[in-house]
Amino acid sequence: MITTLGLTRSELSLAYLIGTLVGAVALLPVGRFIDRVGARRAMTLIGLGFGLGLLVMSGVQGFVTLIVGFTLIRWMGQGSLQLVSTLAITPWFERRRGFAFGISTTATGMLMSLAPIALGAAIGVFDWRVAWMLAALAIWLVVVPIARFGIIDRPSDVGQYPDGDPAPHPSDEPKPVAVALTRREALKQPRFWVLSAVIGATSMLVTALNFHQISLLGDQGLSVTEAAAMFLPQVLGTLIASLAMGALADRAPARLLLMTSMVLLTVGLVLAARLTPGPIILVYAVVLGAAAGAGRPLVATLLPRWYGLAHIGSIQGVSALIAVAASSIGPVALSIPSETLGGFGPAALVLVAIPIVIGIAALTISEPEFEPAS
Repeated sequence: MITTLGLTRSELSLAYLIGTLVGAVALLPVGRFIDRVGARRAMTLIGLGFGLGLLVMSGVQGFVTLIVGFTLIRWMGQGSLQLVSTLAITPWFERRRGFAFGISTTATGMLMSLAPIALGAAIGVFDWRVAWMLAALAIWLVVVPIARFGIIDRPSDVGQYPDGDPAPHPSDEPKPVAVALTRREALKQPRFWVLSAVIGATSMLVTALNFHQISLLGDQGLSVTEAAAMFLPQVLGTLIASLAMGALADRAPARLLLMTSMVLLTVGLVLAARLTPGPIILVYAVVLGAAAGAGRPLVATLLPRWYGLAHIGSIQGVSALIAVAASSIGPVALSIPSETLGGFGPAALVLVAIPIVIGIAALTISEPEFEPAS
């Protein structure tokens, strides 16, 4: 794309930054829209829109149209489609919601790791414009039919109950009176902002290290191919951490889960600052992947537990906005101090302060005293 469009790498990165930020802001009304129309209808429309965004990317002609394309795919893809996919699963589980999202995020990570391979092959056979078109076609042929014919908004729509439980017996004790919070009420609570800080820090710093991975590992003598291959052990770390944190999310206190996520991120940054040729690079890749995977099930599990489901799309939309926006500034947050401090390693060591502070803050939060509404 750089060669064809006549852009510099900095211009391409700037277009990505602007598109990601605009796409993140555009996420705010999406959660409320999903709450209003349901996951089935919302996912169908979002899938159509994401395919359109991919098609726009196939026809970009310069800097401005590239910003438009990046905005559409970041808004509709990583933002809206990921959000509605999470919300499509949420009503179906209560007791085992964390375990369900551990499996879901693990499967998602595995499939995402195949996307660069498939698109790279398409570019090799055709060109990058055709690859974008094929991606759009794949969304329309896979996502849209699944959304339209395979999604059911709630278990009650088909006479079922969360977790596959049987219908309650008339003699069973009634559940406690439930409370559902609005987005405004949720945003007033410190626990929401601590969770958002954990997810935002993870998104920002993991994206930063991944964005500069070729240069970071190249400084330790790895070739471009060898540095790129370190994404494979990183995927392994992500899968293990997603499954483990998902299972723990149903049992462990939120403060310990959030602190654990920040501990993994801290270790990843310290290893990035202390890399030397040898096995430590492999350990670094696995730990960085684990840091990325640890946070994935937490938003989907903790927000419904804290605030109920009545306005969960609206609440979770804010969290998604923070994660997407944070990812856009990650590469810059690492590259600017690296120029002053003489490398990515010293810059990573400075950024360690972020997860340490957030991890300490996570230990101060408590669970709500009420039973959230389903």
